Amino acid sequence: APTRHSLIRLRAQSPRATPVGRGIGPPQRIANMSMVDGRVPATILTGFLGSGKTTLLNHILTASHGKKIAIIENEFGDVAIDDALIAKNSKYASDEEIVEVLNGCICCTVRSDLIAVLQKLAARQAAGEICLDAIVIETTGMADPAPVAQTFLVDETIRMFARLDGIVTLVDAKHIEQHLDDDTPTAEGVVKEAAAQVAFADRILLNKVDLVSESDLERIELRLQAMNKLAPIQRCQHSEVSVDRVLNIHGFDLDRTLASMPDFLNPNALPTKHNESVTSVSLDQSAARHLRAVDKGALDFDAVKEWINQLLSSQGADLFRMKGVLSIAHAECKFVYHSVHMIFNGHFDEQWAVDGLRESKLVFIGKNLDAKALADGFNSCLATPESIAKKIKALRFAVGDEVECCVGPGEWSPGKVVAHMHREPAMPPGMVAPYQVHLDESGPEHFIWAPYDCDEVIRKVQPAAAGRRNSPRIKKTGSQRMS
Repeated sequence: APTRHSLIRLRAQSPRATPVGRGIGPPQRIANMSMVDGRVPATILTGFLGSGKTTLLNHILTASHGKKIAIIENEFGDVAIDDALIAKNSKYASDEEIVEVLNGCICCTVRSDLIAVLQKLAARQAAGEICLDAIVIETTGMADPAPVAQTFLVDETIRMFARLDGIVTLVDAKHIEQHLDDDTPTAEGVVKEAAAQVAFADRILLNKVDLVSESDLERIELRLQAMNKLAPIQRCQHSEVSVDRVLNIHGFDLDRTLASMPDFLNPNALPTKHNESVTSVSLDQSAARHLRAVDKGALDFDAVKEWINQLLSSQGADLFRMKGVLSIAHAECKFVYHSVHMIFNGHFDEQWAVDGLRESKLVFIGKNLDAKALADGFNSCLATPESIAKKIKALRFAVGDEVECCVGPGEWSPGKVVAHMHREPAMPPGMVAPYQVHLDESGPEHFIWAPYDCDEVIRKVQPAAAGRRNSPRIKKTGSQRMS
């Protein structure tokens, strides 16, 4: 049954956004509010690329806590990927829409958009249109949380509407040391995002602990504690923590922040600078033609897997984050994937809308990205008549050739190739078999399909005395059950 929490969707109006600090006079120190503070508590959810922020957000949305939550999500790339996934995973009994997406970096380039969104929420709350229990801001993995936190304290309208409840930082146990140890030369004033996110945290969630050893965890925890002695550290897997570890934690302490950052409330402080070698590349089939770097069409699943594997093996160290929603030929469901460096996860998810467009979207974030090469690689995966003809030309057997197929451990049966690039409903999503074969010893209605073009599955007819060997089973179709 749906849980009883609802979420709000707003669209930022950047041109009319109010710059930080304008019209409110000099910054003022604001006393910490008591537990009976009636303002809406706001949580900033931060962490480096791929640390598990969106996964945690989805856990919050699907938990049975009964809260009305406004979600503001920040995507580093030009294409939003996670908003649709968050919308799908939120179960709510409400007529409200769900999520606001700000494309760009929330701590600098779209900070005025964040102010506009919060001011709009404040106006709706004051008018009685909504009654929020919490606000959650998921920053991009490249964001410095300090300027985002400052937003709640230097704008008078926002200050009266919401209080900064806490900054929760997710840390990827598998990759955090790699990012903390990154000694790439940077210009003066350029922020080290991973370090800033840890140092400014009120709570630290040490995620993906199943990917490293106990000795690694102990070493990482000591290093995190040296950077931030006051933030409690909680270990977790798959970002699974109770909601009360994230919402309404009363973790932010202004006095402590000002002691370590005297200019924290200075609206005239220099803007955040990022490492310019870290960029994003977005590939979006739904973009306008003059902006679209890739061609339209469904993708060949085998070609996609080969391309992604090649990217991970050759550029994995520099690929901080990769994620996307893909339209795969011969698949009724979306293929959703994400990776952090060389760790990849992908699966077929919800079905495409019956009357909707099936278009792929991908985002790459990392160092030394070649946008043209990525677009060319994507286009090479399109399932076109030309690509299918190329695959057929590379096959070892022609239609009509006599072959032997492995139909069980050490069991081979003779037959004849009757079709190339065979597809039928019983196959897994996206799969196309190189061959369909009719077995000589079966009835006329019995066919099999060979999933791979290799000698372990399908081979030339062997002499009767040739030895047999164990091999993967072929797939039987027709009137026979799939083996």
